[in-house]
Amino acid sequence: MDGKFGPDLASVISVLQTALTPAFLLVAVGSLLNVLTGRLARIVDRSRDLQRQYADTDGPAHERVVRELRITKKRMRVVGSSILLAVLSAISVCAEIAVLFLMGLTQFSAAWVAVAVFMLALALLSACLVQFVREIRLATYAIYVPEEYLELPLAPKPADRKRRKSV
Repeated sequence: MDGKFGPDLASVISVLQTALTPAFLLVAVGSLLNVLTGRLARIVDRSRDLQRQYADTDGPAHERVVRELRITKKRMRVVGSSILLAVLSAISVCAEIAVLFLMGLTQFSAAWVAVAVFMLALALLSACLVQFVREIRLATYAIYVPEEYLELPLAPKPADRKRRKSV
């Protein structure tokens, strides 16, 4: 027995350096989750506002409220799936870090497992971003701007303008 217990310091440092790259991806996914949960909170607030308007509207205004409620329901579902995909991606990154530590601190070698787990994390993250873009498109589709707000007022004719007096 040589008196050594566990891996040497150089191996540990090497593994920590290798695991640092996926850890940065984990930070990025966490930031994305922060954005997604913020969007979900805004969607929920908008849904509650529309539900309050539901009973107070009729005619075309009521139809717009119902249409936007339907879009809001889709947006909640899409953001929810985006959040799920981001969380699964983060879990995959954690598994990647664990595999890297296992491989670096033992004699176990399964580079294909490390590659597969990392590719899974990237695929899940990509799917999350696709859902994020879908939600943004739904959000812009849901915005209703009345036509009267889009019309410019008629400019006064030059003869109707008041002239400035010089003092």
